[in-house]
Parts: sequence; structure tokens; C-alpha cells
Amino acid sequence: MPEDLMRYDQLAQNALRGVVRDALRKVERSGFPGEHHFFIQFNTRYPGVSIGERLSTKYPDEMTVVLQHQYWDLAVEPDLFSVMLKFGGAPKVLTVPYSAVVRFYDPSVQFLLQFDEPEIVEAEIAPLSPPARDPEAVAPPPSGDDGPKVVSLDQFRKK
Repeated sequence: MPEDLMRYDQLAQNALRGVVRDALRKVERSGFPGEHHFFIQFNTRYPGVSIGERLSTKYPDEMTVVLQHQYWDLAVEPDLFSVMLKFGGAPKVLTVPYSAVVRFYDPSVQFLLQFDEPEIVEAEIAPLSPPARDPEAVAPPPSGDDGPKVVSLDQFRKK
């Protein structure tokens, strides 16, 4: 079989993520019609996801949020959405790139989109908090091996 250099699988995934964006945009403009509501599951370690340190600790890999009655400040942008939800009574703004979404479900009409698990390169993962910097610290001497490093992600994938 010939190699798919067009990567139609990725093109299809991106197009379906556009359905998620457009559905959220409708809700942003005029609220949920009828009984519609969304369950959105996303990868919490994906670059650009912002859920705060407490939620990152509680949900180190994936998190599902429900948008139905109690949500505020839904903002839909071309590459991500943000929304304020309450956790334990405390409001928290979540920011989620569409490429981090792994599942979108509207149970009112049994509509489900299941996405491939997004690939994350370890170097792209932002730390939960910036490391403390010692102004007296000196950078280590170059090792002479400045080439790219390959990291296997198999240990992080669900079996």
C-alpha cells in the first residue's frame, strides 16, 4: 500500500475538531439550545492547556468537563477555548487547545467524536511552575552533542 504523504488521518482529525469549535461558538453566541450539553475530555499535559496546579495534580493525564448549566465566560478562539467553571465552589478558568481534546460528547442527541490521543513531545510540556533560578548558577559546559534527542513516549501511553 502506498504511503499517505498527505496525512489524511490528521486532516480528518483537524476537520472534526472544527466541529467542536463550531459547536462551542454557537453556545458562546446564544447559549445551549434545548437539552444540548457537552462532555469534553482533554489531555491535561498537552501544550497550551491551562487548568492550574491543583487541578493538574488531581488530573495529571486527562480531565472531563461538563458544560451545561453552570459555566461562565466561554471564549471560543480559532485554536482553543476557555471557560470558567467552579471546582469545590472556587471559580477556575480553563484554557484548552482543540488539539488537546480527545473526546467530545453531547448526550442529548448521542453525538460522540473520539479523537486520536494527541502526541506530546516531552520537551513541549510546560512545567507546572517555573523552576527557581539561582543567579549565581553557571550553565554547564557544552557536552559536544548538540543534536536532537529522541524520547520514547511508550511508557506514557495507555495500554
